[in-house]
Amino acid sequence: MDKDKLIAELRQLTENMMERLYGADFEELETFVEERQKLIDDIIRQFSSIPASAAQKVEIERILQHDLEITARMNALRLEAQDWLYKRNQAKQQRNAYEAGYTPDSFLMDRKK
Repeated sequence: MDKDKLIAELRQLTENMMERLYGADFEELETFVEERQKLIDDIIRQFSSIPASAAQKVEIERILQHDLEITARMNALRLEAQDWLYKRNQAKQQRNAYEAGYTPDSFLMDRKK
């Protein structure tokens, strides 16, 4: 595949992600990153033999301008997951502390005063 087609494919992939970025979950972002990396690796291989033209460089820069926003969304999802795990662990600790105070086979004895 030639460089222009690879760049066009990268642009299309990026535009598709930008359209649904804030509705995308981490799995969609993970798939996007994997597909994008394959395209970038192919582009790098192509440019290693023949340098990029000025127009190709401009197009790649235009595509890369979305990286900041994509990275921000990935970090937001990471923080959401981190917060969820923290809350889950807190609830688990509270449940374990409550359950540990009682033995299922024990008897409760009241004394009459």
